[in-house]
Amino acid sequence: MRGTTVPQTMRAAGRIADLRWPGSNADTRGLLERMQTLRTAVRAVGRTLAKNWRPHLRKREFLSSAANLATYIGLRRHDLRPIQDHLTTLGLSSLGRCEGHVMATLDAVIHALQQMTGARVPRGRVASVARAMTRDQVLLRRHTNRLFGAPSANRWTRFMVTLPTEAATDYGFVRDLLKHGMDCARINCAHDGPPAWRAMVRNIRRAERETGRPCRILMELGGPKLRTGPVRTGKPLLRIKVRRDAEGRPQQPTQVILDASAQAGHAAPTGKAGGSAPARIAVERAWLDHLRAGDAVELVDLRGRERRLAVGKRLSDTARLARASRGAWIDETTVLTHAPRRGMGRGGGTTTVGAIAAPPLEIRLENDDLLLLTREVVPGEPKRVSKRGETLAPARISCSEPQIFSTLKVGHHVWIDDGKIGALVEALNERGAWLRVTHARPGGERIGPGKGLNFPDTEIPLPALSASDLADLDLAARHADIIGFSFVRSAADMDELVRALAKRGRPSLGLIAKIETRAAVNNLPEIIIHGAGSHAFGVMIARGDLAVEIGYERLAEIQEEILWLCEAAHVPVVWATQVLEGLVKRGRPSRAEISDAAMSERAECVMLNKGPYLFQALSVLDNVVARMQFHQRKKTARFRALHW
Repeated sequence: MRGTTVPQTMRAAGRIADLRWPGSNADTRGLLERMQTLRTAVRAVGRTLAKNWRPHLRKREFLSSAANLATYIGLRRHDLRPIQDHLTTLGLSSLGRCEGHVMATLDAVIHALQQMTGARVPRGRVASVARAMTRDQVLLRRHTNRLFGAPSANRWTRFMVTLPTEAATDYGFVRDLLKHGMDCARINCAHDGPPAWRAMVRNIRRAERETGRPCRILMELGGPKLRTGPVRTGKPLLRIKVRRDAEGRPQQPTQVILDASAQAGHAAPTGKAGGSAPARIAVERAWLDHLRAGDAVELVDLRGRERRLAVGKRLSDTARLARASRGAWIDETTVLTHAPRRGMGRGGGTTTVGAIAAPPLEIRLENDDLLLLTREVVPGEPKRVSKRGETLAPARISCSEPQIFSTLKVGHHVWIDDGKIGALVEALNERGAWLRVTHARPGGERIGPGKGLNFPDTEIPLPALSASDLADLDLAARHADIIGFSFVRSAADMDELVRALAKRGRPSLGLIAKIETRAAVNNLPEIIIHGAGSHAFGVMIARGDLAVEIGYERLAEIQEEILWLCEAAHVPVVWATQVLEGLVKRGRPSRAEISDAAMSERAECVMLNKGPYLFQALSVLDNVVARMQFHQRKKTARFRALHW
């Protein structure tokens, strides 16, 4: 909305003066005159914008939606609060829920005021307004169905799930996702690779046939995402860590996954929600198949300590849950012995632990630390400290796109890992940018490879579609139903993707624009027009990067603005980032997450990220959303009878 220019004379023509509190017939006539003036100004702006947008509207079915978006922008050029209060006292619409049918709402209010002043309104005009006010829901549902397919029987909101790597090798996992309500599978092209993506697609299509549930495939291009480079690795060790109380005694068993998917094992990563996903130990498939719930796995760890894992339920064809009551250190020489329950016969013998991903060295940053963001792509290293605790050399890490240094300036802000670390550019030289840490929690924050870098003050000198994105698009255009456009910044970016799809023979493939930068927010109306004008189209509110870019304190406000604009254009919205994150990652949601999930029903699609408790999260989300759809529709409260 901020990127749409309107002539100053048009803005001035529609300004609403303060009104007296309406009570007399004269007051009502004055209110009517001002409403008519407002309608004229809104109509003029709408017509001008619609005329400018017309060359980009190739789909005739989107013309009326584009016209409504134009008039909504015209309406929101005014501060309507004084007039809204006056309308409410007369029992009329306050214009607060007119996004989908702007002119019809204005006409309905004007008709009511005319009748209140004794004027006669023809029935045909009243009926015409009534029809227009019901058309917006039809258009929104039509556009949503074209992008995501028909909704489930029990809920209108679709569920999107980010597929983990195991979706490429574990068909049963993918099938169960569909059974638990996944309507759209998100394949993030910033991770894994073409062989894994093709395998995921095959598993989804097979699951569709076997379950009878349709599932759209979204392949999301990596886009010009700036990330930290590699970090020097340590030894390939895997630590099983058990939480202890204040006196050092184990509090409760920790979960471990015995994994036969041929992926390297790894220690428990720290989840974004503050908990930890289980460690994964790579094992042989034949050995894993002999394990049963209630059995045990015995080992001697690297410190010579005897340890025992209690075998739990099977998670998939290639994974089984286990629990450890005591901590252990293991490497690729550690031997695992199957110890079956008493009376269950002979075990499956022994196996050696498979490959372990060598963990990166820990780079920990505290407030006032110095970090070198290097121009050269070299492995990052933690700061070197003398025996006296003096810093000999600051920590360093590289940036995935060296072009950023051409526009980076002293004093610019830099945010790392979804805003966990904040810094200011203190100096620039031939080695890179010297960053002074200004924001880190007490005790410091760790920085690792592949973490997001945000430069909210800097114009990113990168193309909308990199060579890597175009190569990924070759595959995505053949296999996906929807293309996700990461870090779109302008209508020109959207045009570039539309042309790239036309060259690949997919001019009607669905598109979703991820809104995650300040530029995208400022240019959102044009992004919508250039996308929805030629393709089935949706908008994803990528709240992670967006919060870092605009500031967390503004996220709720901007999220609402995006929802309003998309409703005005009858464009579906994806509510994304950290939905039920605590439940997905560690098995229990916070109260705030449940409230967030309830509000997500106002969007047409909700996205869940990957995690060990994904099935439980899908079930909880289905319950919450299915209930909330009886209480709200977009901004409108729906008054189902309450039973006390």
